[in-house]
Amino acid sequence: MKTIGLIGGMSWESSLEYYRILNQTTRDRLGGLHSAKIILFSVDFADMAAMQHENRWDDISEILVEAAQQLQMAGASMVLVCANTMHRLADDIEAHISIPLLHIADATAEAIKAQGIQRVGLLGTKFTMEADFYRQRLTEHHGLEVIIPKAPGREAVHRIIYDELCQGRFTPESRQAVLALGQDLAEAGATGVVLGCTELELLVGDSLATVPLFPTTRLHAEAAVKLALGL
Repeated sequence: MKTIGLIGGMSWESSLEYYRILNQTTRDRLGGLHSAKIILFSVDFADMAAMQHENRWDDISEILVEAAQQLQMAGASMVLVCANTMHRLADDIEAHISIPLLHIADATAEAIKAQGIQRVGLLGTKFTMEADFYRQRLTEHHGLEVIIPKAPGREAVHRIIYDELCQGRFTPESRQAVLALGQDLAEAGATGVVLGCTELELLVGDSLATVPLFPTTRLHAEAAVKLALGL
C-alpha cells in the first residue's frame, strides 16, 4: 500500500471528510482492520483565504509547494491538494516534486465520462467557476463542455462557501439555494453538475437532483485509494 500525502486545512471541514473516505474506502477494499497510510500537512485557512481574495497567488504557491515537498520528504508516494480552488496552482506544485500530484478535476472527469455525460455544470468558489484553470482542465484534457451559473448565482455560492460551509455552518436555506443553482444549470443544458468545492457535498449530501451530482471530495479520495492499492 502506497502512502497518500494530503495538503489539507482548506478548509479542515472537508479535510476531515477526506480522512474518513480514504480510510473507509481502504477498509471496504481490503476488509478487516485495514486503513489508509496517510500523511497530512494542514495549513491555516484564514491566511490562505485572505491571500486568495488579495490575489496573492504567488504567495500561496510558495506555501503549497513547500507543503508538497515536505510530504514527499516524509515518504508520501503521491500528493492530493484537498481543495478545488487551490488546483489553480497544481502546475506549480507538480513542477517542484517528483511524485505524482493526483488532480481533483481528472478524478472527477473520469466519473463524469463513465456515465456518458458530455456537458456539466460547475459550482464552486468564484475562483474555480470564473478562472480558466478548472474549466480548461475539463474541456482540454477530457473533452467535456462546462457551464457555470450567472453572476448572481456565482456570488451566492461563493458567499455560502466562505461565510458558512468553511466555518462549519450548514443551513437548509443554503442547501436549497445550491440545489436550485444546480437545477438552473440543468435547465441550461447540463446533464450533470460538479460540486466543485470540497465543502459543497457536506451541504448537499445525497440530495435527490434532476441530474447526477459529482462530489469532488469523494471522487478524489476514492481515486487516491485506487492508486495507492495499485488497482
